[in-house]
Amino acid sequence: MVEAKFNSWTGIPRLTGTLLLVGLASLLYLFVLAVDGTGTSEVSLSLPFIACAIASGLVGYGTIPVLQKLKTGQFVREDGPKAHLKKAGTPTMGGVFFLPIAVVAALCWSRFDLNVCAVSIVTLAYMGIGLLDDWQVLRLKSNKGISPRMKLILQIAIAVLFCLWAVTTQPASITTIALPLGFMLPLGWLFWAIAGFAVVAESNSSNITDGVDGLAGGVSAIGFLGLAAIVAPTSPALMLFCACMAGGCLGFVAHNRNPAKVFMGDTGSLAIGGAMAAVGIVSHNLWSLFIISGIFFVESLSVIAQVSYYKATKGPDGKGKRLLKMAPLHHHLELSGWTETQIVGAFYLVEFGLVILALVLK
Repeated sequence: MVEAKFNSWTGIPRLTGTLLLVGLASLLYLFVLAVDGTGTSEVSLSLPFIACAIASGLVGYGTIPVLQKLKTGQFVREDGPKAHLKKAGTPTMGGVFFLPIAVVAALCWSRFDLNVCAVSIVTLAYMGIGLLDDWQVLRLKSNKGISPRMKLILQIAIAVLFCLWAVTTQPASITTIALPLGFMLPLGWLFWAIAGFAVVAESNSSNITDGVDGLAGGVSAIGFLGLAAIVAPTSPALMLFCACMAGGCLGFVAHNRNPAKVFMGDTGSLAIGGAMAAVGIVSHNLWSLFIISGIFFVESLSVIAQVSYYKATKGPDGKGKRLLKMAPLHHHLELSGWTETQIVGAFYLVEFGLVILALVLK
């Protein structure tokens, strides 16, 4: 009985998940204090970050039972890690409670700054795509939502509209990218391709990363605070948006830590990537965004490499070899013996390192 208790879904995993959450919150708060202490902006990010973290955490307690009553239980893919089968039935669509809180707070705190309004619309639009996808999954009672083609079309449409808004309302310098050591790279017409690709790719990459309890939410919280520190000198309003998003993600992780009581679903994962990319574009910080999004990039790259290698080694029997035990990378680590909390903890530390690197190269 003792062994069963500690190996249960609510035993040691809950304790380690809680410790990981406390560690994440502590590091994020120390980072916030460090950024506020630099004096780079007249606006503090401490209050919006803490307020959104508390608000999303509290609202989650009321939202999760509602999601359970609506029978929004997750359908777990059968070809995924067998350990994930016990997660079937956990409420999904958690993005519906922490994203609106962060967006509304950012809009109010920034007094409806034009740039914040734009990135908020992108965030909510991608949340809408994810919500549609999640709802289709629940309606069909499978792990397949809207078709990949339809999802991509909607993502590209929003990215194009956002780029159109950017080039028509922002200074001509919007088509430049800030590089290390103060260099600015003019893109010209390439802006459309690079910026549009960044929004769609970032959204899908964050979606791919959302596969282990607490992973996508925690990495995003760290990433948003990194972006907040980078944009603070030039755009206090966008800094506020990033602080609110970071707080919202942290409040969500309070319920999503291992073992998760709720998943963010595509409703949340598509939106946080789109939000990061939108901030990176408007603030001319696509290069810094690329560094901060290193984990998202590697996770996506692992899927591309797995599929490509499988196709390249396909024999007469129609079967190929696998580069990884399972893609994306976090599933490979799971099947290699890593626990979920070990994976999440390691990824958090790597993300903090990437944020520091982006700040150093700014």
